Amino acid sequence: MQLGSAETVRPQPQKPVNDSTASSPSDDHCIEYRQALPSDTPKIHALLRPYVSQHLLLSRTDAEITELTRHGFVACIPAEGTDDLESDSDLPKSTVIGFAAVEVYSPKLAELQSLAVRADYQRSGVGQKLVDLCVQRTGELGVMEIMAISSSEKFLYSCGFDYSLPDQKRALFRQLRPRPYEAD
Repeated sequence: MQLGSAETVRPQPQKPVNDSTASSPSDDHCIEYRQALPSDTPKIHALLRPYVSQHLLLSRTDAEITELTRHGFVACIPAEGTDDLESDSDLPKSTVIGFAAVEVYSPKLAELQSLAVRADYQRSGVGQKLVDLCVQRTGELGVMEIMAISSSEKFLYSCGFDYSLPDQKRALFRQLRPRPYEAD
């Protein structure tokens, strides 16, 4: 498939990747990384909500989050005290502790979006793994460059990001309408 063609192809969910080496609040949790699914939208929204209320992430509607799952990944841990399956899939019930997605703008440029890791799992490698999966997906799509807009400059440097133009260190924006949290 060529980027920009009218055909939309939804990638098949990738085999989950287990990372039992990631340090977490509880060593008995095994973190699973997988392709995000539209059915993950409520869990992703719940993960993002605290960061949106702190103005660290942009607010997104359920429809926007569902669209981001197309090229997004989740980090999950097994849901407490259950071996049941999710009602809409044959995946075990789980808690989403991390999310990141890529939005492809053109064959030249994509953007890392909505990177969030639950507070008690930060600094454990979850964010790095999610970024790696997004970068890998971007490469598979043949996109030349991926950008990230964030206040976490050190973290992005550690993930291999750098300024395209070393002397130009700011992105400038012009707001055309109020953000949802400013409209109140």
